[in-house]
Amino acid sequence: MARTKRLPANAGKDKTEHFSGLRVYDGNAMNDTQNTPESVRLRDNLPTPTQMAPVTGLPVTPYSQEASIGASFPAVDPDTKDSAAYGHESGMRERISNAKRVVVKIGSSSLTNDEDGHTVDPNRINTIVNALQARMEAGSDLIVVSSGAVAAGMAPLGLSTRPTELAVKQAAAAVGQVHLMHQWGRSFARYGRPIGQVLLTAADAGKRDRARNAQRTIDKLRILGAVPIVNENDTVATTGVNFGDNDRLAAIVAHLVSADALVLLSDVDGLFDKNPTDPTAKFISEVRDGNDLKGVIAGDGGKVGTGGMASKVSAARLASRSGVPVLLTSAANIGPALEDAQVGTVFHPKDNRLSAWKFWALYAADTAGKIRLDDGAVEAVTSGGKSLLAVGITEIIGDFQQGEIVEILGPAGQIIGRGEVSYDSDTLQSMVGMQTQDLPDGMQRPVVHADYLSNYASRA
Repeated sequence: MARTKRLPANAGKDKTEHFSGLRVYDGNAMNDTQNTPESVRLRDNLPTPTQMAPVTGLPVTPYSQEASIGASFPAVDPDTKDSAAYGHESGMRERISNAKRVVVKIGSSSLTNDEDGHTVDPNRINTIVNALQARMEAGSDLIVVSSGAVAAGMAPLGLSTRPTELAVKQAAAAVGQVHLMHQWGRSFARYGRPIGQVLLTAADAGKRDRARNAQRTIDKLRILGAVPIVNENDTVATTGVNFGDNDRLAAIVAHLVSADALVLLSDVDGLFDKNPTDPTAKFISEVRDGNDLKGVIAGDGGKVGTGGMASKVSAARLASRSGVPVLLTSAANIGPALEDAQVGTVFHPKDNRLSAWKFWALYAADTAGKIRLDDGAVEAVTSGGKSLLAVGITEIIGDFQQGEIVEILGPAGQIIGRGEVSYDSDTLQSMVGMQTQDLPDGMQRPVVHADYLSNYASRA
């Protein structure tokens, strides 16, 4: 017998329902004068929209391959030639210049025009696309990670400063993403290249099946001749559940697609030991390990972006830990950056590249709980490369299922690593501190097998 949904006693009396903080209107609520777009705008102190320029369409027929050649790298700026950031040669730079599969990340300030109120600047994008096309003509596959959606939506919505309220930021991203992708598509169409939009959230990277789907989509776009344009899906990402900035997203994408190099472009020529406007600042051309970063002072993001130099250094080190070399410089230097990599700062990769699974587990996966270890177990899993056994566990924290990713803690609560757990939390509670031989036959497997355990100490 079909069940009939019971309506609340006051059904039909109120024009709206309150659901998770949202007001849901019924068909009779069209004349609700308290919540018209104008009243909401006044209530939330939002600006009046500005007049938008007409938008021209993109080709809808297969692109002509005859137009796909003829680009050249932008010339080196004379000021760049005379700066400390230019003219560097090394084996790692040659490796980057010859890399087959390259992820290129472009920051918001490099794509938008401050003078007219934070709109997408077609001339800047054309210059960038010219360089990208020249590199592709030289034989490289490129994946673009593009910031700029929120910044590009600011002028159409009449916003003079980057929004901080989540809902306004998401609205700006929804508007700006359309403008941003149109300009990318228009510019690449000059060379007969279609583009494909790939919007990701931290949740996509955090779930292994969704991360694999994103990887397959990006690969298929490349195979079909389209340029993947990746951005964080700001319209649905929430505070605390996002990448934080597209520098980290670029590092994760670089590992996801097994890139041979990552190029991070912003508005700074490279890494300096302090603010480059300080005349005593020294340029750092190569970062081989953490020792090269001692004493470096890195700043935060600018007025239209979220990723300052600190986030770029963090992302560069993240990618280098996965075995991907990184070149960090300004978008104004995109020509020499993609042609011979003799500009900017290079971050050397770690020799022992993490497997795709271990990198995902350490830096992208969602965690469902925590397991605390004693000192002996910490030593075994970090230095000995051993599996985690029940005898070394002192505490189970949280409620998780078999096969989920958990954080592994040391005695003082420090995070040691992450791993895929072989038992659910309820089962593990009964196993804490027990020797393997004292456990029932069906519970003598390692709690986390070494093949599915990744630690921060050795990055293994």
